[in-house]
Amino acid sequence: GVGAMTWSPLACGIISGKYGNGVPESSRAALKCYQWLKEKIISEEGRKQQVKLKDLSPIAERLGCTLPQLAVAWCLRNEGVSSVLLGSSNPEQLIENLGAIQASASAGGTSIQVLPKMTSHIVNEIDNILGNKPYSKKDYRS
Repeated sequence: GVGAMTWSPLACGIISGKYGNGVPESSRAALKCYQWLKEKIISEEGRKQQVKLKDLSPIAERLGCTLPQLAVAWCLRNEGVSSVLLGSSNPEQLIENLGAIQASASAGGTSIQVLPKMTSHIVNEIDNILGNKPYSKKDYRS
């Protein structure tokens, strides 16, 4: 009966794709108070994350969604997660992120909700790319 509330499903904007070619001057990571984020993005680990995002892009394309929508749906598909906190910078970003759970009509057509498409095959494919699936030992005492 206990669920986790997750935060930052877009990894402080990294999953949005805006940092694929460095840190734009108009981004959060360019602000002095977010120097830690800039350092994370330009680090070796940050470059490895960008490669993983490129590897995830074909999955998002197959599902007809954006990487941010895929990330939100990936978080929500976990049965231990009861909610995901979104930190949208503007109304358009919020609407895009909500596309993970709700279908919406847009000027370019209809966006189909992503969460129902998160089959075990898709989740395994994502987990293999990310390489960070937690290992859980069974508790045989119960």
